[in-house]
Amino acid sequence: MNLFLLLLKGNGTQKRIEVGTNMKKILFITLLFLFTSCSKNESNWNYLFDGKNVKGLRGYKMETFPWNAWKIENGSLKTLPGKNGVDIISNESYKDFELELEWKLQTGGNSGVFYYATEQGDYIWQSAPEMQVLDDLAHQDRSRQVTSAGALYDLIAPKNKVLKPLGEFNSVKIRSKDYHVEHWLNDVKVLEYDYNSDELKRLINSSKFKNMTFFSKALSGQIGLQGDHGEVWYRNIRIRKL
Repeated sequence: MNLFLLLLKGNGTQKRIEVGTNMKKILFITLLFLFTSCSKNESNWNYLFDGKNVKGLRGYKMETFPWNAWKIENGSLKTLPGKNGVDIISNESYKDFELELEWKLQTGGNSGVFYYATEQGDYIWQSAPEMQVLDDLAHQDRSRQVTSAGALYDLIAPKNKVLKPLGEFNSVKIRSKDYHVEHWLNDVKVLEYDYNSDELKRLINSSKFKNMTFFSKALSGQIGLQGDHGEVWYRNIRIRKL
């Protein structure tokens, strides 16, 4: 089978050139490399929730998933209003990772995405840094930038963030590599910091976490979602190790 390329000449006419055997090999190898790379990158992701199934998540300090406090609805994993809220946590621990998900809230809503979590304390927030999930228009935490949506809760304020209108999903990416952590909100990097650094320790000593023995101490930890602060929807929750 002969392979041809169409070249556009300066006068606007086309010229057909037969591709030689070597060029065919180069094109084949290039296409194979691109296909393999894309497949490998996609296969590296582990879906904790894909719209239908929950995998690798359970209740905080529980052995099973708390279906009495969460449910699957229209492709989202959401809390049940009026129930006793339960935070959820990953089975697996992570050091270098990239986490992606989407969230939306009702008016006045509040939740959070945790990482480097352990189950040493009574509550997940006693050990884990948190990316704040918040209705910045109505919840009282909006009054402080360090507790607004996208913030490293009570420690670092986000910058240049743009939130979707209430009721629409916001996309999140949290990336940690060699303890350099980035928060992304709707494809914008809103903050970055060095985990376990002297600067972070200084910020912790000036925050509500200063007397919490386990806070931000783990060198690897679990991913968590806050479920005890009202109604919240999450979807497309996936993570990969770096």
